[in-house]
Amino acid sequence: MAIRLLRGVLSGLKWALCAVGGVALILTAMIATPLERPPEMRSVSDSTKGIDWSTLPALERFQARDGTWIGYRHYAAKAFSSEVEAGSREENASKQESGARSHRNGNGSGGPAAGRGAIFIHGSSGSSGTVNHALTHAIAARGVETWALDIRGHGGSGTRGDIGYVGQLEDDLVDFVAHLRKTAPDLPLTLIGHSAGAGFSLRVAATPIMQDMFVRTVLLAPYLGYDAPTNRPSNGGWVSADIPRFLGLTALRKLGIDCCAQLPVLAFAVPASSAKYLTSTYSDRLMRNFATRGYRVDLPATTRPITIFGGAEDEMMISDKYAQAVQAVKPSVDVKVIDGINHMGIVTHPKAVSVIAEDVATRGAGQS
Repeated sequence: MAIRLLRGVLSGLKWALCAVGGVALILTAMIATPLERPPEMRSVSDSTKGIDWSTLPALERFQARDGTWIGYRHYAAKAFSSEVEAGSREENASKQESGARSHRNGNGSGGPAAGRGAIFIHGSSGSSGTVNHALTHAIAARGVETWALDIRGHGGSGTRGDIGYVGQLEDDLVDFVAHLRKTAPDLPLTLIGHSAGAGFSLRVAATPIMQDMFVRTVLLAPYLGYDAPTNRPSNGGWVSADIPRFLGLTALRKLGIDCCAQLPVLAFAVPASSAKYLTSTYSDRLMRNFATRGYRVDLPATTRPITIFGGAEDEMMISDKYAQAVQAVKPSVDVKVIDGINHMGIVTHPKAVSVIAEDVATRGAGQS
């Protein structure tokens, strides 16, 4: 009896030591594989040229539930005016003039000219004060009260490149909407996201507690998840992933060990001198949170209208595949591809800015 018991103890000890050894190997692999930043992606860096930064609003902050200060910029709504980019004037003259009259007529008290609001979520590595300014300014110029948020881990929000837990970004957005509701209790809000921020916006649109916060979601050149057919390899050179570390952390979580999620797993092709403005790496938990859970999972759970805008010349995404991919899952999703526009051009080029800003201003009450 004693011998049998001893054999059982030794067998259990053997398997325990094997498990410890396996975990040790995983941890060693995670630490031993350095994350390398890809070469600077010029199409992204050059996208800041030509933007009028003189109209960039000052950074404001609110306090999230954990006490962290989260940054954002507020673009006050204006009646539609000639300051809207010249590239769209001839193409949309009659449509714009009609919109201008309705905005002026509804803005006598100085409130939101269109009676609508929008929250903009920037893309990977960015912030509220980067290239999205061209678009957010244009949306406000068309009468839509607009806020651009620094997602935690970016810009003026929290620790660069990291968050506390997966789900914290949703908590922050809930807190931000509550903050806005103190002064705009009934303003219909459209959620707009670009690239990775669009993936996160889709995640939000599928979250039951947040669905009623937004009347509509607009996704610009969205990153739909690692398995989406719309991705180019390595997103066209924009991102480098530490695959061994990612797989190691995934294996540990499956073993019930949730550690080391603060380790960086993604690096972006940003200039070496951009640390003041851009986030160069993402931790595992930021990467997992600032994204969709997978478009095949999130799209069926959405209940409000969704529009996707892509650029035909997108060097990170294959825009021609958006419609087939998403409409196979959710036929009601509206997909528009703009000719001659690349990934950053969707938020900077006058042609795309005009189309998207007009769409948000005229369909922002929830129309599909």
